[in-house]
Amino acid sequence: MGLFFTQNKLKGIMAKRDLTPKSESMSKWYTQVIQQAKLADYSPVKGCMVIRPNGYGLWEHIQQSYQPMLSAMRVKNAYFPLFIPMSFLEKEADHVEGFAPELAVVTHAGGEELTEKLVVRPTSETIMYHMYSKWIQSHRDLPLKINQWNNVVRWEKRTNFFLRTTEFLWQEAHSAHATQAEALTTMYDALESYRKISEDFLAIPVVKGRKSESEKFAGAVVTTTIEALMPDGKALQSGTSHHLGQNFSKAKAFNISFQDSSDTLQYVWQNSWGLSTRIIGALIMTHGDDEGLVLPPRIAPTQVLVVNATKDQETLDTVATITDVLIQEEVRAEANTEIATSMGWKINDAELEGIPLVIVVGARELASGKVSVSVRYNHEKISMDIATLGQTIPKLLEDIQLALFDAAKQRQEALTFEASTFDDFKKIMTENRGFIKAFWCEDTACETAIKEETKATTRCLPFTNHEGDVEEAHGTCVHCGKPATHTWLFAQAY
Repeated sequence: MGLFFTQNKLKGIMAKRDLTPKSESMSKWYTQVIQQAKLADYSPVKGCMVIRPNGYGLWEHIQQSYQPMLSAMRVKNAYFPLFIPMSFLEKEADHVEGFAPELAVVTHAGGEELTEKLVVRPTSETIMYHMYSKWIQSHRDLPLKINQWNNVVRWEKRTNFFLRTTEFLWQEAHSAHATQAEALTTMYDALESYRKISEDFLAIPVVKGRKSESEKFAGAVVTTTIEALMPDGKALQSGTSHHLGQNFSKAKAFNISFQDSSDTLQYVWQNSWGLSTRIIGALIMTHGDDEGLVLPPRIAPTQVLVVNATKDQETLDTVATITDVLIQEEVRAEANTEIATSMGWKINDAELEGIPLVIVVGARELASGKVSVSVRYNHEKISMDIATLGQTIPKLLEDIQLALFDAAKQRQEALTFEASTFDDFKKIMTENRGFIKAFWCEDTACETAIKEETKATTRCLPFTNHEGDVEEAHGTCVHCGKPATHTWLFAQAY
């Protein structure tokens, strides 16, 4: 019995490195990488996932990277209840209609039927704005900008790790302003903060733009988005920032009003913006390869792993010294001198988990004064002087960060096309897939027809600058041939 267990356990260990090639099946590869790199696992609750320490570590570093941006926008953190009275959602018609199919509703609690049904938070506009109506009385109370890091529940029929789950983690920020102009400025600032976290930290190039009327957030006046393109040519909406106008503040909704400087009663102008664990899915697909994860250094929980090739005390001491030196240089470095695991297994695990650099220290390295550094993203091995690792490793990490972004940007550009006829549009979607720039008349009937025939949706109307300006031109709709003044971005999407 013992031998049988050991043999099968070894088979399981070997199998974990048997990944379906990414080019053969992105879907299979994606699921295998997540489980084998110990990012997440299936939950006994259908549609939910358990985020393991490796996966949660990524989320923690996304939080740590994004929190300073929230602070720069003068957004404060708070927390609001998970349960929301059903009557709150019904106060804004578009909002409740948009979320109705996804709601999880509590009808009984404490052994009794509830007088009013409670909704498990799908988003927090309503519960937060109930409180905003109490807290905002004067123009001196504005602007009010509050964020919360929380979980939400949307009852999805088809789920996939990180990309679409019944419960997911996110940040959602909600602001109230005295003027629409100030609210719009904050909306664009929030969108720019998402571009920064995506491009500057996760090395994922994105396109900023405005959603079409049919694709905007339920209850919003304007929805802006960052759209990323995955290596298989499908788009991923990776963060959204919404201007809610006065849809939630007016008397029939939540009556969030204030006395302005001339003692006139006004309703506030509002925004909301959210970034979820879905961005981890984008990270995995954008950079991963047939050996597993590839993590950009700025977001990697462990940037450098230092391992020993020999077990003598001098080698172990040098591993510890190198690790300490790197930590002093603010490199997230860890040592692995575990005796029960071979060096080969340590390196293989590090490769699977996407650790950017692995430094190997052994008798040969000690004799030469140089160490072997394995670079995860391009599989290069570099010989580096032990004495100068405190200077060379941080620079190498930055070089890797920039190289990963450049590679992803080049791939995005190679998968971005233009179509002037619907035949061209359909051919691109069939043969290549990717972003398609095309004129659209902005009639929802054409939008629906394009989606039905090609599975491609309007991803956004791209912005030309930080303030949300768009390029106007003269052309004809790619589907119906009617006059059009804007080139929209289309793609099939996750």
